[in-house]
Amino acid sequence: MGINMQVAVEANRYLNVRGIGNYFSYTVNNIKVSGNNGSSGVNASGNLKFASAGIALDYFPRPNHGFRLSPGVMLYNQNGASASGVATPGTSITLGSQKYYADSINPFQLNPKLGLNTRQQAFTMTTGWGNMISRSGGHWSFPFELGAVFTGVPTISLNVTGNGCANQADVATNGPSCVNMATNSTAQAAINSQIAKYQSDLNPLKVYPILSFGVAYNFRIH
Repeated sequence: MGINMQVAVEANRYLNVRGIGNYFSYTVNNIKVSGNNGSSGVNASGNLKFASAGIALDYFPRPNHGFRLSPGVMLYNQNGASASGVATPGTSITLGSQKYYADSINPFQLNPKLGLNTRQQAFTMTTGWGNMISRSGGHWSFPFELGAVFTGVPTISLNVTGNGCANQADVATNGPSCVNMATNSTAQAAINSQIAKYQSDLNPLKVYPILSFGVAYNFRIH
């Protein structure tokens, strides 16, 4: 989930109400991704971004011990990843069952996106050890948490622009087999077929895991 910040209040001896926020962003540029069969490849950049917020109810069966069960709700979720890449001329990719080669005049560009937020509001369930509000009066604790958020199946999109050639011999001259990938109906059908394949691979992944460890300080505010 990224860097995690939490605040908790004690409802009673057995229960805490906890607010949760997470954020992380990472960008990488100029990564070389090889094309099919070692063809030239794509110069790619990517961004991984996590931003979420929620609330949980911590139940401590034995208040003087740290074990807890924590049902909750994720109220805000912008978790996902995106990338962009420009193919060098001659690079080949397979979309559906059709292979396309990037032409030399306007080589195709790839812009995939992965969403981990099909359900913006999602049920969460975790268990862990460590009470942010120690019942014995201490200030410091080291909470550990393991569980899952039921976000639903991830979503994927793939936008392809520029020109691709069905025949490698047409790459240098933008010959008759070269088409605009964004507007040609055959190319769009191939792109949609590939997206469907990726989506089928993602369909079993309906639950996103949660793992966190941190340090908490109790201010003893009453």
